[in-house]
Amino acid sequence: MILKKIKNKHNIHKYTTLLTLYLAQSIPMTFFASVMPVIMRTEHYSLTSIGLLQLVKLPWILKFLWAPLIDKSKGKIEKYKMWIFGSEIFYAIIIFITAFLDIKTDFNLIIIFLVLAFTASATQDIATDAFAILILKKEERSQGNGIQSAGSFLGTVIGSGVLLIIYHYFGWKYLLFALSGFVILALIPLKGFKPQKISYHKTQTNISFKDIIFFFKQKNIVLRIVLLSFFYSGLIGILTMLKPWLVDLGYSIKEIGIYSGVYGALSGAIAAIFIGIQMKRIGEKKALYIILSFALLVGLFFWKLSLTTPTYLLLQLAIIGLWSAYGMATVFVYTYSMNMVRKGREGTDFTIQIVLTHLGSLFLAVVSGKISQTFGYSNLFLSEVIIGCILLIVIPFLYKKTKTDKS
Repeated sequence: MILKKIKNKHNIHKYTTLLTLYLAQSIPMTFFASVMPVIMRTEHYSLTSIGLLQLVKLPWILKFLWAPLIDKSKGKIEKYKMWIFGSEIFYAIIIFITAFLDIKTDFNLIIIFLVLAFTASATQDIATDAFAILILKKEERSQGNGIQSAGSFLGTVIGSGVLLIIYHYFGWKYLLFALSGFVILALIPLKGFKPQKISYHKTQTNISFKDIIFFFKQKNIVLRIVLLSFFYSGLIGILTMLKPWLVDLGYSIKEIGIYSGVYGALSGAIAAIFIGIQMKRIGEKKALYIILSFALLVGLFFWKLSLTTPTYLLLQLAIIGLWSAYGMATVFVYTYSMNMVRKGREGTDFTIQIVLTHLGSLFLAVVSGKISQTFGYSNLFLSEVIIGCILLIVIPFLYKKTKTDKS
């Protein structure tokens, strides 16, 4: 009985640690990607300058390049913790210094500082992902990824809501003070976390940049790349065009922020935790069919709504369904990727796989904009339904093939 209590306490601490770490990296990304452009526009910045803000995302696309450096920790938890602490403290310091710069006169310098800060944040992400893979038993990974995804979605709520309120009442300087302070506070659970006994890897060869190349030389790697690159394709077009569609329907920016940034993100967090628990009970394959089927239903719902002027209630249900499907899909992708890493290369392999999903989503987001512009929202949503049907047939086959080969 005592051992069970100790184990439960340890698991709670484990999941709390993961939640705070992923929350810490999600909040700044959400703020600078979603809210910062609003602030800049109110300060009368040009759209060209606002476009330059997207440069802060570059480290998150290129982070796989230095992932092998992080993996030189060779499965040692304490070394990964050092990477997390070091990168987050550096991030907090950069954000703290940036608070003393004037957004009106020091814009170029602010962009440079933010790129540095997000490079540190991307480094923390690599180390945190490897840390999570090592501390989570295989049967715990779906639950752990449910917590991870929930942290990201909750970060969206805070980053697009709470921080905007802080800016409104206290201004730019105190906003960044709050952001850097939160990053430091998020490290408290990690400092006190002591993992249970873990067998560290004794990697025979030195880890280097070549490990990125070797990742793409694995058997049936093309099938895995296709699965990851297109897994979100039945949802990403709707997610990309949701806000423009709502604008065209006559909804205000405030309403859109509440519907998508609050209701939607909270739904995604709840769905992520739900599917994480269920995946452990019913298995990845059954969960995969549920996720793909639900995503297809969401696409059908949006297509049907786009044929008429949707009511407020139906629109809310559609948004909640969309974010719920996205939350569940994210848990599957993370769990699948965690289970497909080479020993000693956890950070590298997981990072490469997640970057593949980002690149695939970026391509699909661009294409969805073109389809919407040329053929309208209804045809975009219809194309998502068609893609959803194809995914329901193809993805389970790819999953089975890659899992069989891996085992």
